[in-house]
Amino acid sequence: MRIGRKSPKKEKRAMTVSLYGNLLFVVLELVMAIVTSSQAVLLDAVYDGIEFCMLLPSVFLIPLLYQPSNEKYPFGHMQLETVFVVVKGITMSAVTIGMIANSMNILFHGGHRVAFGVVAWFELTGMVISIFVAIYLKRKNRTLNSPIIETEMQGWKIDSVISMGMTLAFFLPILVPFDWFQKLTPYLDSILAIVLSLIMLPEPIGTVVSGIRDLLLISPDEETIQEIRETVEPELKDCNYSELYFEVVKTGRKLWISAYIKLEKDELSVRRFKMYQNRCIAALAQKYTDFYFELLPEIEFDEEEIRQQIMEENKETVGE
Repeated sequence: MRIGRKSPKKEKRAMTVSLYGNLLFVVLELVMAIVTSSQAVLLDAVYDGIEFCMLLPSVFLIPLLYQPSNEKYPFGHMQLETVFVVVKGITMSAVTIGMIANSMNILFHGGHRVAFGVVAWFELTGMVISIFVAIYLKRKNRTLNSPIIETEMQGWKIDSVISMGMTLAFFLPILVPFDWFQKLTPYLDSILAIVLSLIMLPEPIGTVVSGIRDLLLISPDEETIQEIRETVEPELKDCNYSELYFEVVKTGRKLWISAYIKLEKDELSVRRFKMYQNRCIAALAQKYTDFYFELLPEIEFDEEEIRQQIMEENKETVGE
């Protein structure tokens, strides 16, 4: 049985807010990077530019994700979401590594000075905007449980933390007007760009690793499996069984859960079996918003018995 909330319009609306927010930041950061020649601001601009380019097709992708599965697409179009997230993660990882290499090159060639005060006030404004957008997306995603919105929300959180760090760093030359520190200021921008890149890098790499696992239909992490087990087992306590195991696959935002149960008795009415399945679905719905669950009896077969039956059928066929 499939469980899922159908709210593509709300999800598209939330993504549109993030889209326009990204576009605004890209334009402002590019202008500021040109004016101040700051590598750290340029890193932000490039990062947000990629976010915007990847976000634009995702807005049009959302309606596809809500189309039901069929014989041609047994998992629906959920894998498109995973592919999109993986491509985005790879692109952002590559850009971040490129920015580290570029900043190191500038660092080794004597660094450069930037208008620290202007950049500091700009980043402070950016931090406030990022916090507001992240809060908005978090509130919207409480009911949607969308991986795409979750990814965007994490991106805005990272942006706010980065902007806060850049604000503090670029205010330092103003707050610490000592000669010994002023000698270090040409290197401050490049060092900050490298540090920020290293902070950013684990996020897209983790996204790629997680997405590839989903594309290869590898089971989710052990914590998810254990949570599913702890949710389902209490609902089957009255059902006399000797063994219960799970096959769980994740495609995009959707979990596909198959629970195989080996009964101690040879018979169980379809009505009671359906009742147990409904109990499990109701319990899982308290924790997951988009999933497919099926409770299946584990039926043992005797290879020798099947072989004899095939031989007898072949003899009857030859006799005819």
